[in-house]
Amino acid sequence: MTLIIKNRAVVEDSFTVVRAAEDGALPAIDALPAGKLIVPFALWKEHKSAIIASRAKEDIGVWLAPDDEPAELAADFDDLSVIAVDFPVFRDGRGFSIGRLLRERYEWKGELRAIGDVLRDQVLFHSRCGFDAFAVRADKDIHDALNAFSEFSELYQGATDNPEPLFRRRAAVLAARGA
Repeated sequence: MTLIIKNRAVVEDSFTVVRAAEDGALPAIDALPAGKLIVPFALWKEHKSAIIASRAKEDIGVWLAPDDEPAELAADFDDLSVIAVDFPVFRDGRGFSIGRLLRERYEWKGELRAIGDVLRDQVLFHSRCGFDAFAVRADKDIHDALNAFSEFSELYQGATDNPEPLFRRRAAVLAARGA
């Protein structure tokens, strides 16, 4: 079984990520494997009713490509247990913005998973944008990727995990001391 990082622990992944064929063709709805699935947003939009009818909510996830609009998925949050965001290549950072939009603007509370070219170097930054699950690339050491969470003792910018930037946190400590 595949391993993922979820809530800063390595766990077995119970979901199968469904991908389009090399020619871009989406799989037929009746050809989907059994079990828990994370389907492409394009497939979801086309066959949402059939997918919902065939599985429990806990078994359904959708993944967004970098050019998908997260606002189009917001109305379907009650039908999903996982939203994944695809990072097709390491240098494509559009998924970071999608993660923040899902958490902050659209208030997604469920699992938010980074999939695709997910590497140790970006795991901490994914988490700061609201991701809580990470499908680290198969050729990389997932246990080593856990170290990314403890590399920095202090983070300067505000983010979804702590909206206060460091200068405001310091000012609050000084004010509490009466300085």
